[in-house]
Amino acid sequence: MKTQLHYRRYGTGPRVILAFHGYGQSESHWRGLAAGLGANEVSLYAFDLFYHGHSKLAKADAPLSKKRLSELIQAFLAEHDIPTFSLLAFSMGAKFALTAAEQLSECVERLWLIAPDGIRTQFWYSLATYPPWMRGVLGRAVLRPQRLLRFIDTLARRRLVDAGLVRFAQWQLDSREKRLRVYRSWVGFRHLIFDLRKLAAALNRRPTPVTFFLGKYDRVIPHAGLQEFIGSLKNAQTILLEAGHAGLIQEVAAYLRQHPAKMRE
Repeated sequence: MKTQLHYRRYGTGPRVILAFHGYGQSESHWRGLAAGLGANEVSLYAFDLFYHGHSKLAKADAPLSKKRLSELIQAFLAEHDIPTFSLLAFSMGAKFALTAAEQLSECVERLWLIAPDGIRTQFWYSLATYPPWMRGVLGRAVLRPQRLLRFIDTLARRRLVDAGLVRFAQWQLDSREKRLRVYRSWVGFRHLIFDLRKLAAALNRRPTPVTFFLGKYDRVIPHAGLQEFIGSLKNAQTILLEAGHAGLIQEVAAYLRQHPAKMRE
């Protein structure tokens, strides 16, 4: 099987945006937001993350490296003769956008990051990927989830983690298909990590404008955990919305319909 980074293009305008969705989504989640950007002004290329939609990795069980992801994005840019572009990402998709921003910083015009994962390591991700024994537990849980679900329930009863995070984890594990996607995504993307000082330096070189859209009630990617990194950027702004994690793309789309200039600044 050949590696394929599947995408759909929305709009035909001269301004190019590469968009990466979140966990459990697909490129179609950008359709509503893209409609408000102006089909004659923007060309939004919405990608499926690997293990989602129609994107495929030749070696599905091998972790994706930043170098390999950068090569795939560069090949796409060369094929479509795109010299510069902006980046738009939600949650897990920010790992792809930040890789492009780090590896191809001179080509990036600006970033819009919606509750971005990859800046601060989240509890569940650390638990599932860093201890090798836990990766084995998660792998076995694809077929037999009872042990892992009991462990999560214990964390909840002892109030060791936020109840909203527990519900989020339980939802991610409530079917075999979801458990397999969790396992492949978390383990497959575990090498997409960043030295935040180097990342900030790359973004500050020009400096590249970065807009953060965060949910006031988001327990998955809490805005408080991103403030240190945001503060290290020379050209960053934060827009805090009255929302949790789920549905943030729709909340951002609604916000941009009311403030269309925000995508043109």
